[in-house]
Amino acid sequence: MGGGNGQKAKMAREKNLEKQKAAKGSQLDSNKKAMTIQCKVCMQTFICTTSEVKCREHAEAKHPKSDINACFPHLKK
Repeated sequence: MGGGNGQKAKMAREKNLEKQKAAKGSQLDSNKKAMTIQCKVCMQTFICTTSEVKCREHAEAKHPKSDINACFPHLKK
């Protein structure tokens, strides 16, 4: 005696549920999505919680000849 459609569907649902649980352990995708600040000179990305001080440090260290506003236009006041 084999399983009917109901049993097959139940097994498929349980199998898919286990796959979804395993995928939640990684934060790589959410970390990539949080990289919203970007230097316009070198295109390096920074996480959205990066402070203005860190942006200024990057601009002074990596691009001393460029204006800070050229690197990070969102810092204009």
